[in-house]
Amino acid sequence: MLYLYDELFKQDKVRHVLVRHEQAALHAADAYSRSTERVGVALVTSGPGVTNAVTGIATAYMDSIPMVIITGQVPTAAIGQDAFQECDTVGITRPCVKHNFLVKDVKDIAPTIKKAFFIAKTGRPGPVLVDIPKDITMAKAEFDYPKSVTMRSYNPITKGHQGQIKKAVQLLLEAKRPMIYAGGGVVLSDASDKLAKLVRTLGAPCTNTLMGLGAYPATDKQFVGMLGMHGNYEANMAMQYCDVLIAVGARFDDRVIGNPADFARVARKIIHIDIDPSSISKRVKVDVPIVGNLPDVLDDILRLLEASGDRPDKESLAEWWKQIEEWRSRDCLKYKHSDEVIKPQFVVEKLWEITKGDAFVTSDVGQHQMWAAQYYKFDKPRRWLNSGGLGTMGVGIPYGIGVQLAHPGSPVAVITGEGSVQMNIQELSTCKQYRIPLKICSLNNRYLGMVRQWQEFIHGNRYSESYMDSLPDFAKLAEAYGHVGLRVEKPGDVEGALREAFKRKNDLVFIDFQVDPTENVYPMVMGGKGLTDMILSAEDL
Repeated sequence: MLYLYDELFKQDKVRHVLVRHEQAALHAADAYSRSTERVGVALVTSGPGVTNAVTGIATAYMDSIPMVIITGQVPTAAIGQDAFQECDTVGITRPCVKHNFLVKDVKDIAPTIKKAFFIAKTGRPGPVLVDIPKDITMAKAEFDYPKSVTMRSYNPITKGHQGQIKKAVQLLLEAKRPMIYAGGGVVLSDASDKLAKLVRTLGAPCTNTLMGLGAYPATDKQFVGMLGMHGNYEANMAMQYCDVLIAVGARFDDRVIGNPADFARVARKIIHIDIDPSSISKRVKVDVPIVGNLPDVLDDILRLLEASGDRPDKESLAEWWKQIEEWRSRDCLKYKHSDEVIKPQFVVEKLWEITKGDAFVTSDVGQHQMWAAQYYKFDKPRRWLNSGGLGTMGVGIPYGIGVQLAHPGSPVAVITGEGSVQMNIQELSTCKQYRIPLKICSLNNRYLGMVRQWQEFIHGNRYSESYMDSLPDFAKLAEAYGHVGLRVEKPGDVEGALREAFKRKNDLVFIDFQVDPTENVYPMVMGGKGLTDMILSAEDL
């Protein structure tokens, strides 16, 4: 990639950020995309550069994040000769990209890059990789960067079928117990405003998936919380017992509905809107499939509702809300406060309070991820960044870097654990070099917490390889990288530490919260169980 880097040196329009590991480069570019409407770009070398990047590519692919990855390759004549730092980049990445290209002629670089951005952003978004051999980057050619691109084999549908949309509207108007289930597609397609209008027009409850948090305001009275394995009691119950369900940019994955057979035992009509036809009726059979771009389809639905002037039956809707409020009264997120030991939920609640819900929050993967999703109330889209589909540990700090570079001056909080954070902790060096003032909140419980929780529930408290007994002093480690490090051990010091961190607008502050090692995430639906078969507290075990 040296010839490409030489050209980067000669210009000042494209800003290059040098991370310390290729996986982090992919995660940072991924987060740049998640938090904006633009396409993130990552650049890596051949061989181990590519293989190190695969986890980041797969993470973006599972969550449908638009991204372009440019990879170096050995010279064309050396391909297939086991050359130094050679690997089959196209073959290795084929299962985890939306598309990939191998450029064989310098004249193809400009149109290929144009195609890559077009494919990444349109239809169901995803990562697109462009592999460029060294001799191709060395060569020169006259070129024009195309203003537009057309591909005979790639024409994603945007407008929904009008007949299907009419059927959907009719079902919604006839519903006695309507439910709106919104996923990450709403966020990615910037359809949050239209979703909110639909929810308020119908007067129905709305639930969001883990990836969809922020698609509908969490503080709104019609929001019943996140659903799924660690979702709210009222959200899961409403999802199961509604009579008309409209799924908007969501895919009925295993963490959302649990056992498909159990979900199917309750009769209901299902409307499913998605840009990707392969996602519809994949796990759950639907009655009204609508393939199309969410903003366009929601516009058509709202137009028909407005034109008809009809609304779902008020009395039936009132009864439905009465039932939901009864479920809501269980207060499934209640936990035991303590003056002796810091509860992880308390840290997230205080973070939300201090940032007034206006921070960009990135998360690693594990218990802390679920507590962040449950207790930080996201009212805006693109403020919550986590690895949902692949569940990749180590994304927290690189995600924070990508978000902070995309939104300089905005508060960015990284919620992590002592296990996840060590997977890309070298990026504290990147933060120092580029003066990236993240606020890192480590919920340190000395365990791989989610693993420990499962071992407690189903493996007889046999904590096999889940206890972390050789941890560094994270506050001192942060200081060694040139940042501010704080260690907090008492509940009374939590708020003060968070306020101090966010007051230091130009500094990266690493707060190592020593939290209760026995705390579990509730509610929980065990693997293979039905959506309503929830463990709400330790008493249910």
